[in-house]
Amino acid sequence: MGKISHGAAHAGSRRERRSAGNTTSVAATSKPESTGPAEPEVESTLDDGTARITLRGELTEAARRPLVRCMTELLLGHQPLQRAELHLADVSFMNSAGMAVLVQLQKMADPRRIAVALVAPPVTVARPLQLTGLWHRFDTGDVPAELDPGSGGV
Repeated sequence: MGKISHGAAHAGSRRERRSAGNTTSVAATSKPESTGPAEPEVESTLDDGTARITLRGELTEAARRPLVRCMTELLLGHQPLQRAELHLADVSFMNSAGMAVLVQLQKMADPRRIAVALVAPPVTVARPLQLTGLWHRFDTGDVPAELDPGSGGV
């Protein structure tokens, strides 16, 4: 029993010696957690019951707060909405958290029967939505023929 604990301590010190020779730590090569990814730029306009929300940057968890804030303000505004268009041409990247944000926006609008449309979605947005089956939850506009499932390009 004494040998086992001594062996475990010896193995641990051997590991420490190997890592002590490594001059670059993981913390030094990764981004600091406190800063996180930059929030993308979100702009909105309202015209005759149609909200146009333009997103520039990455569609990730960092986009959740500004997009939900924007949609909430539009839903609580005095002018009734009939349609919310998400202009996504300037989105450079989307991950699963970004897909969840899009679904959340659609779920926010659904009880009020407000259609949510994805306008000019790039491949980085369209393909993951198509592969997961989420593409059909949204109206679409200005979709390139090669991305439009209805055109036979997929």
